[in-house]
Amino acid sequence: MAETVQSFSMRQFEDDLEQKQAIKRVLVVDDSRAQRRILSSSLKRWGYEVLEAESGNTALEICKAEPLDLIISDWMMPGMNGLEFCLAFRELERDSYGYFILLTSKSEKDEVAHGLDVGADDFLTKPVNASELRARIRAGERIQKMERELTEKNRIVSNALAEIQCLYDTIDRDLIEAKKLQQSLVKETYRNLGAAEISLLLRPSGHVGGDLVGFFPINKNQIGLFSIDVSGHGISSAMMTARLAGFLSGGTPEQNLALTHNDNGGYSARSPAKVAEHLNHLVLKEMDTEHYFTLLLAHLDLKTGQVTATQAGHPHPAIQYPDGSVDLCGQGGLPIGLVPDATYDDFQIELSPGDRLFLMSDGITECPGKNENDMLDESGIIELLKRNSAIRGPNFLESLMWDLDAYAGNQEFPDDISAVLLEFNGPD
Repeated sequence: MAETVQSFSMRQFEDDLEQKQAIKRVLVVDDSRAQRRILSSSLKRWGYEVLEAESGNTALEICKAEPLDLIISDWMMPGMNGLEFCLAFRELERDSYGYFILLTSKSEKDEVAHGLDVGADDFLTKPVNASELRARIRAGERIQKMERELTEKNRIVSNALAEIQCLYDTIDRDLIEAKKLQQSLVKETYRNLGAAEISLLLRPSGHVGGDLVGFFPINKNQIGLFSIDVSGHGISSAMMTARLAGFLSGGTPEQNLALTHNDNGGYSARSPAKVAEHLNHLVLKEMDTEHYFTLLLAHLDLKTGQVTATQAGHPHPAIQYPDGSVDLCGQGGLPIGLVPDATYDDFQIELSPGDRLFLMSDGITECPGKNENDMLDESGIIELLKRNSAIRGPNFLESLMWDLDAYAGNQEFPDDISAVLLEFNGPD
């Protein structure tokens, strides 16, 4: 007996819980007062709040003023019939779904299909059986419960999306500022030194990127050039480039790893290969980062045209001669920050007046073409250099970008693009 009572109590509790979460307010619409009273009596006994209307027009006005969960409406009524009322009800703006049951003596399938088309959810044949009515209402409760749960989940998702959008807007503003700061690392994009002219190109694929190019004075006869490509994209790569910019800064020569003090109180060029080895040690031993980077570091003697350079995993630099022909040089080398105790070698380039040296990131050599499997590669950059051999300075870099854009089919570049163009004019 105790188990039976406990089982009954549990079922009652579950029924009460379900009732609280489901349909509460019901509108009964019928031109027959007796029919309304019969239905209302059963509904009230089951715990529902019941409103009544004797016509479709009256019911529609109640629906406009009252929040209702369930409509039970007769089909055949004078004036606005049940189908017309259902259609008008569905056109009302509501915060939640209203379940609609039509009472009818019609049994033809076409009539039932027409009722479903205009918005009815279910049908009951008159005279109404109380048990069947209760079962149909339960079905409606399950649908409304799912609708309310879905509405609540949509509300949570909408709020979450609004918060994410707010965070995105904040990050976007920060990235715009970060882009300005990163661009400030390249204070000059062109300088005429008389004996040589230097032009720089830096185009991140996003707000900020992992490429960095620049130059710095060594002494009155020498300048340094560098091209860096940090692995990855975005904020962390950009922060790495900012750190590296300090190691090769022309504004603070005492912190520039490529310079050493000489006996005259000035600075001399340090072996680019030794600089690469030092940077490799710093990245692996002192920087807690998973990033690595490629580097092309070169020193130019403005009087002789001699270039001493090291290549650490960076694309091969190109030498273009006055006749437009192009040679690639360099020895490859390992990227910096991958292999402990990696060693690097210096190599020499002899520039004559009219020659120019082109340093580039792999965003250029690996620029994708219109077809998915196409890539510009070294042969492609040689052709672009030849095509633009008569164009000088920043105009050359601008023309190069136009050619890259055409090659890529005007699609977004997937990688940062950077370059250094050194045009050697010879000593005055």
